[in-house]
Amino acid sequence: MRMRGSVFWSWADPTLHHRAHEETLIDRTSINVQVRLSRNGRVQLFIGVYAPGGMPVYEEAFDDRPKESMSRALAWGVMKAREVASCNFLGIPKRDHGT
Repeated sequence: MRMRGSVFWSWADPTLHHRAHEETLIDRTSINVQVRLSRNGRVQLFIGVYAPGGMPVYEEAFDDRPKESMSRALAWGVMKAREVASCNFLGIPKRDHGT
């Protein structure tokens, strides 16, 4: 079961419609990337990488992805999550980020 960190809970707003990408990698690390439109029309992005047991390895939230569509922001977020997960697989420590 995935355990969310403080970055996710600060970003979360169940009243806003969002799109998400979930993926489990070969080492059982999971990634969760979510994109949404804020109430004032900004594209917002959440990136989460979780260890096989569900503990957060890396979480980052963006309040605004200027000049990006939701689709483009989601694709960028998935790429970033995979990059972070591959670093974690190599044993490079990561930490929570919030913007």
